[in-house]
Amino acid sequence: MSILGTRVVRIEDPRFLTGQGTYIANLDLPNAVHLTYVRSQMAHARITGIDTSEAEAMPGVVAVYTAKDIDLAPAGPANPMMNKSMTYPFLAIDTVRFVGDLIAIVVSEDKESGVDAAETVIVDYDPLPVVVDVDEAFKGDVLLFPEAGTNVSLTFAAASNDDIFAGCDVVVDLVIENQRVAPTPMEVRACASVWDGQRLTQWACSQGAHGARDGLAAVFGLEKEQVRVITPDVGGGFGAKNGVYPDEILVGWVARKLNRPARWTETRTENLLAMGHGRGQRQRTRMGGTKDGRITAYRLDLLQDNGAYARMGGVLPFMTRLMAGGVYDIANVQFESHSVLTNTTPTVAYRGAGRPEATAAIERTIDEFARVVGIDPAEVRRKNYLQPSAFPLVTPMGAKYDSGEYAKALDKALDAAGYAELRAEQARRRANNDPVQLGIGLSSDVETTNPMGSGDYGQVEITADGGAIIRTGSSSHGQGHHTAWAMLVSEATGIPMEKMEFHFGDTDDVARGGGTGGSRSLQVGGSAVKLAAEAVIEKAKQRAADLLEAAVEDVVIDTVRGAFHVAGSPAPSRTWAELVVGLDEALEAEVDYVPEGSTFPFGSHVCVVEVDTDTGAVAVVRHIACDDAGTIINPLLVDGQVHGGLAQGIAQALLEVVAYDPDGNPITSNLADYGMISAAELPSFERVPMETPTPRNPLGAKGIGEAGTIGATPAVHNAVVDAVSHLGITHIDMPCTSFNVWSAIQAAK
Repeated sequence: MSILGTRVVRIEDPRFLTGQGTYIANLDLPNAVHLTYVRSQMAHARITGIDTSEAEAMPGVVAVYTAKDIDLAPAGPANPMMNKSMTYPFLAIDTVRFVGDLIAIVVSEDKESGVDAAETVIVDYDPLPVVVDVDEAFKGDVLLFPEAGTNVSLTFAAASNDDIFAGCDVVVDLVIENQRVAPTPMEVRACASVWDGQRLTQWACSQGAHGARDGLAAVFGLEKEQVRVITPDVGGGFGAKNGVYPDEILVGWVARKLNRPARWTETRTENLLAMGHGRGQRQRTRMGGTKDGRITAYRLDLLQDNGAYARMGGVLPFMTRLMAGGVYDIANVQFESHSVLTNTTPTVAYRGAGRPEATAAIERTIDEFARVVGIDPAEVRRKNYLQPSAFPLVTPMGAKYDSGEYAKALDKALDAAGYAELRAEQARRRANNDPVQLGIGLSSDVETTNPMGSGDYGQVEITADGGAIIRTGSSSHGQGHHTAWAMLVSEATGIPMEKMEFHFGDTDDVARGGGTGGSRSLQVGGSAVKLAAEAVIEKAKQRAADLLEAAVEDVVIDTVRGAFHVAGSPAPSRTWAELVVGLDEALEAEVDYVPEGSTFPFGSHVCVVEVDTDTGAVAVVRHIACDDAGTIINPLLVDGQVHGGLAQGIAQALLEVVAYDPDGNPITSNLADYGMISAAELPSFERVPMETPTPRNPLGAKGIGEAGTIGATPAVHNAVVDAVSHLGITHIDMPCTSFNVWSAIQAAK
């Protein structure tokens, strides 16, 4: 019986549950110095002086470094398309551009001494004008890089600005705040480095060891072989732990400078101040169509908040553009974006990275279109879906969709929710003028996963006891890779899962790899391991043929026993352990797998909320998600990924926002002020299964890690607006906090 598709309990969990995880902050690193950063307390200012003398004289302090000591050239923009004038110094040279910008490094024998010394460093500032609003930044009255002459780091211009709305019966416009949020992983950033005079070893809290290695080698002018990166257990990433930050690169710099091990672990406040933030788009949408609900034209214009430097967040509108049309058959779609610098923390990839923003824009707008034409939002969606017979297809934005049954996913979600009964209950509450109103929100989404179509590495090696070592270029930080990969290898080889070791995240042990991001792991990393398992079986058949004195084409594998025999003759046979006896070389196979392209998972969500019209308080009563990720290897792992995604999507809709005052001071710099969601605010989620395999990889699998986040946010947002729409409210900006909802109700009165 196949184990694929069954709910296999995660085999990596006992180690974590019994406190045996290995995290950078608790690595034993004898004789290591500790780094403490002095960060800017102003959002925009000239540095006129830095006095480190008192810090240097304090007990336990080894050294204090400022920009004049750093022999590293400022980093260029995150992408070659971006404005090359917008460089990122490792320590601020003469200007600080956001609260949290790095100014100095205090190196100490212990962490406590460094914290005390950092507080004595005196920085003299000459304040400069501050810009935190994207529209104001776009105007360019305040420039973060005067030499660039603009705050625009990157533009994706519309292919055409023709009037596509001229023939529409109905046209609706919205301004949507897709607000900035903080990834807040359970484990904050941490780093440790050792330099032996020739080679740098760095423990990185990263989503990809090989990418981090390549980045470090490039900065330090080393060959890749001179850098080893190890990513031990990583407590969450969500996209924000891709690559390497200046804070982490400087740990390696100090280790080389002092020829001593060095380490750094940030505080939670540092994490909220300086780790890259997500989202941050102001979206202006226009949608037009016929009175009977057919959409014929859609345009999305947006300003992307890039933060203070041209980091990866500024590139993400490319993904928003790619997915702008969503699941709909719209003849005319236009898109234009400008990424602008502001005096705020730089933005980076965050769960979905540009794709949730596209869904949030079109799904909120389609509800407004449905309201204006007076047709149920479910029916408007159904009228406009791309049909299954159209796949594969290329959208107006150039996305190469593989497969999809969008109406089926919506119907499954609506049936599970009891949609008709919910609408009837909503009508009753409205008729009774109930103070607690019911809102039903829908969303339908499609995303590109493994968006660059890149491949990954997999290796399977048979051990002396007949077990297996699985090596993967993917990086595990909570997704359940050990379990999924072991299931694939066990299915092919018959080796029990408990006899498998799982190796990742060490560039000396795993030859190469693409890391984890863009929901790519199973479809490329898993496929590579599956193909490596099949390749090692073929090698094993040759070995078994020699031992059985048979023709190799006559040898088959019995996956129940994990043994090889001649077809039709179960005995004699040879087990995996017997095959490796006496071999001079390891019995192993490795595969570099490149898929046929990206995959496009899709789904529909239904959210049910209650809104107290006296206080504005919102409670999510139910959330139903039908997310189709192609072939499912382990439904239990899918449940976990969807549930985590739903939590983050609901959090953005209701609670989370990184906020700054007009002077650029962050007012959400700790978990007392930042509204990170907890179990208390969430219901038990309902996941509706659906599988539409993709032809683009041997597993038929699509990504699932980001789907919940993408579908949840607009479903919740639509539900809140729907709950109070009868009061004349047509839109509420996210997050839909009690205050924002109450304010909208008062304004409507």
